[in-house]
Amino acid sequence: MKKLDILAATLVIVGGLNWGLVSIAEFDLVAALVGLEFGETNFASRIVYGLVGISAVYQVAQQQGIRRRWSRDPQITTA
Repeated sequence: MKKLDILAATLVIVGGLNWGLVSIAEFDLVAALVGLEFGETNFASRIVYGLVGISAVYQVAQQQGIRRRWSRDPQITTA
């Protein structure tokens, strides 16, 4: 499960950085990585955007479980 937590966190970070770059520099990192211009999409970029969205939903839904798995204190039960 921790590997899934890391993957989801990485994808959410990529999404956050991408949106930050879009707002500050009008640069779409995902589009650039798949060889497109700003604002263009193709199958590959839509997959990345979809995975970022799914990762965000996963992190919201599993927030307490993630905290419990990554806690150093086995007694932690976040409310």
